[in-house]
Amino acid sequence: MPEEIPDVRKSVVVAASVEHCFEVFTERPADWWPPSHVLVKKERAGLAFEPFVGGRYYEWDVDGNEVTWGRVLEWDPPHRLAMTWRIDGHWQSVPDDDRASEIEVDFTAAGSRGTRVELAHVKLHRHGDGAWNIHKALDTPSPGETLARFADAI
Repeated sequence: MPEEIPDVRKSVVVAASVEHCFEVFTERPADWWPPSHVLVKKERAGLAFEPFVGGRYYEWDVDGNEVTWGRVLEWDPPHRLAMTWRIDGHWQSVPDDDRASEIEVDFTAAGSRGTRVELAHVKLHRHGDGAWNIHKALDTPSPGETLARFADAI
């Protein structure tokens, strides 16, 4: 059995509805996706989520070449999204979900006008020999780069 690596969980509270947060996260990823998180070889032209279980989330470059970041495992608008994360322990793309960890994103009402967005990286052991390096890079104080950029996009 592979060595267990702790999950990494981050959160942020934003002044927007649960519905708006889910929409921005899934329909406007280019507004919040960290610019350093790129798998295509040329300049990235876009990012998208296919809005259903089994759908891809992927990016494409200026020549139309696509790289799939993962597959949607749960699609429960506006409350939850879960997906695989197809990178290996060295931050390189893998072609399928056999070595992919998972990302879970939950959107919960916080007060009368806010939303708590929680993002968890789970099953990190699946990244193989570099899994602890992935964990170390992700295990920084909340909200982390991705959720900070998301909050700015809201």
